[in-house]
Amino acid sequence: MIGYVTLGTNDLARGAAFYDALAAELGTGRMMEWDQAIAWGTPGGSAGIGLTLPFDGQPATVGNGVMVALEAKDAAQVDRLHAIALAHGGTCEGAPGPRGETFYAAYFRDPDGNKLNAFVMGAPGDA
Repeated sequence: MIGYVTLGTNDLARGAAFYDALAAELGTGRMMEWDQAIAWGTPGGSAGIGLTLPFDGQPATVGNGVMVALEAKDAAQVDRLHAIALAHGGTCEGAPGPRGETFYAAYFRDPDGNKLNAFVMGAPGDA
């Protein structure tokens, strides 16, 4: 249902390094790029994510209550994505671990403060 999500940044180069690292772990890369923005994903594939300097020239700010969820293939990948995020200037918003019986997730913010999570759904032994 979702085609893509776009987040604002005040430093495209810094944000690019953060999202390049996450995208590499997820097995994808940049699919579009221009002076003001970069988009990661697979054309014709699943939903992608974009990072842009705001069109109106005003500072980028985070949305209160807004979060982008990145679907991982397993709990180990959730753990790696969280570690990659922190190693590339992100901050922890919740360490990797089970949330309920069939949901395993980690929460973090990108260098601009946008909130993301990495998650996997499944039975406790599957996550």
